[in-house]
Amino acid sequence: MVTRRKLLTASVAGLAFSALGPATSGFAQSAGKTARILVGFPAGGTVDFVARLLANEIKNYSSAVVVENRSGAGGRAALEALRSSFADGSTMILTPAATMVVYPHIYNALKYDAFTDFTPVTKVCDFPYLIAVGPMVPGHVKTLPDFIAWCRANPSQATYGTAGAGTPLHFTGVMLGRTAGFEFTDVPHLGAAPAVQNLLGGQIAAAVLPIHDPLPHIQSGTVRALATTGPQRSSSLPEVPTIREAGYPSLEFLDWVGVFLPARTPDETANNLDRAIREVLKKEETKATLTKLSLQIAGVSRTDFARLMKSEFQRWRSIVQASGFTPLD
Repeated sequence: MVTRRKLLTASVAGLAFSALGPATSGFAQSAGKTARILVGFPAGGTVDFVARLLANEIKNYSSAVVVENRSGAGGRAALEALRSSFADGSTMILTPAATMVVYPHIYNALKYDAFTDFTPVTKVCDFPYLIAVGPMVPGHVKTLPDFIAWCRANPSQATYGTAGAGTPLHFTGVMLGRTAGFEFTDVPHLGAAPAVQNLLGGQIAAAVLPIHDPLPHIQSGTVRALATTGPQRSSSLPEVPTIREAGYPSLEFLDWVGVFLPARTPDETANNLDRAIREVLKKEETKATLTKLSLQIAGVSRTDFARLMKSEFQRWRSIVQASGFTPLD
């Protein structure tokens, strides 16, 4: 079985950071210019992997592209670095939706404005979440309605793990509890891996995570998948119903990662980067690689991406306010 770790190791090992040849339509026409993709998370994670795939493939944008991990503050440190970068197209970021459309509603003193400090380029890929249960939950619980019934009967054990408080993962669990009418207690973790470990160890009943994190344990039978949040069933777990099929259509949701440049970057430069990325996303090998990580190709236009950001900003503001979440410092 090909695990996510093996896939990441094998794929990233094949990515080169050497010069990729003369740029033809990017931010610089002369060879030797290097562009940077900032990633606000440690090397080896999903966002980092996608960034390295792009860095290796956007040959028509720059003579060389490198990935720079600026970990810290849940991705905020990298965005602060991008905000102060030159607006010449030499520095971009690949970042998840939460940093742009959720963080403004959960932090009191965010040091960037998602709409005035950055230039949206494109949404690269989408991915659904998975609601899964571990060994704490009895084996007869096989569906989401079964699990909700069990939670109502065992309120002190109705816990779920996420990769952190204030994330879309956290609020997905909040919305499930509110919609289904039961008390669902979030146990935030510093990342997906610790949440999976506590799920396996029986410290928490359930987890709300991207599919690829618990997938090996689902395949081995130690974790049970109850529902995914996308509009269609996942190709990684075709036997698992969607949240709509499980009876909760209002919880249907796809997370995403997208590329941004600093504000005031010339439109021509942003359009060139958009074209370069979308050419990569059209490749069958790119689609196959991302599909193995339960990621779906997106590649929307710059206009549609900006429109999506505004609508999701409003959507998450309503969700956060309704949850009663106390903003963080």
